[in-house]
Amino acid sequence: MSYTERVRHHVYLVPGFFGFANFGDFRYFAHVREHLLAWTRMRGVDAVIHYAPTFPTASLRRRAGRLVEIMAETSGDGGPIHLIGHSTGGLDARLAVAPRASLHCAVDPESVASRVRTVVAVTSPHYGAPTAAFFTSLLGQRLLFLLSLVTIYAIRVGTIPLPALVVLASALGSTGAGRLVAGGVIEQVYDLVIKDFSPERRLQIEQVFAQVRSDQTLLVQLTPEGLDLFNALATERDGVRRGCVVAQAKPPTLGRQARVGPSPTNQAMYNVYRALYAIASSLPEHLLPAPDDAQAKVLIDAYGRIPSAKGNDAMVPTRSQVWGEVVHAAWADHLDVIGHFHAPHRAPLHVDWMRTMSDFGQREFEEMWDDVARFAFST
Repeated sequence: MSYTERVRHHVYLVPGFFGFANFGDFRYFAHVREHLLAWTRMRGVDAVIHYAPTFPTASLRRRAGRLVEIMAETSGDGGPIHLIGHSTGGLDARLAVAPRASLHCAVDPESVASRVRTVVAVTSPHYGAPTAAFFTSLLGQRLLFLLSLVTIYAIRVGTIPLPALVVLASALGSTGAGRLVAGGVIEQVYDLVIKDFSPERRLQIEQVFAQVRSDQTLLVQLTPEGLDLFNALATERDGVRRGCVVAQAKPPTLGRQARVGPSPTNQAMYNVYRALYAIASSLPEHLLPAPDDAQAKVLIDAYGRIPSAKGNDAMVPTRSQVWGEVVHAAWADHLDVIGHFHAPHRAPLHVDWMRTMSDFGQREFEEMWDDVARFAFST
């Protein structure tokens, strides 16, 4: 296999909603940039890896417009561009390169979109995610704030306060917009968690959450109905190779829950996973297109069969993630694939956001991102 000619490539890592790429030491794409840089240097590929944080929960149109602006600001040498978007970031990337898309941005999208050579969507909800609909209710939004905060906390500290996990597991487990837990209790637990951050970090988090409160258009757009319209409008650009990374978490079972050990924190965390998995498994089969032969082969090789509509990564149905060429498929949860998996003894440290017992580790991480790099840079 050969790699592209000696020109400077620009790679943009685009986070999903509630992306905490701009929270200082909160690394959204944990160790991804370092792995891609090492891969390109070993093969003589001249590449610059950029982070491209957009607006947390603004509309796809605004997020894609901001991505176009970031590319215009940082890729001035005219080299080829590659977009790698995680979760909603994959949809941002698709819309940013769509011909004739009307975007909210201060530059001509065509000036940079015409330079894009590859788009890789990593666990993106191309046909919708039931979790988005769940979090649109008033109490669901509070739960999403708390879930996002404890995710940041876990990645930063390595654990989560037990009261926060108990509240999340109880509220999400009811699947009735959190009927089992009062909103005031959620806010009390939120205050309990955020007090452990420094004043500067608390201010940063509150500023981002203030943005979210002012514009939550994205959540509605990530429903199956919203993505049906999106797919009609986000047409494909000639000359752009399209690929996806697909993940499926191992379904929650009593046996896997026993494997997390007797720790109350680990047990509560697994119950949060069990609840999220149930919510994400509720997308009707008829809303998911059947994979083509090439896509089906990769899925069967990875999972033994084509996943049903219930299979998911704790956030997005696995079949909703299929788009273009399936670059890689893995047993993993939604954040495992960007480096937030359980590897407490590795240096640099990898911290899991949630123990799903999907057995995704360093080897699987490197294999996945090697495949992404080969797809992006090979001719």
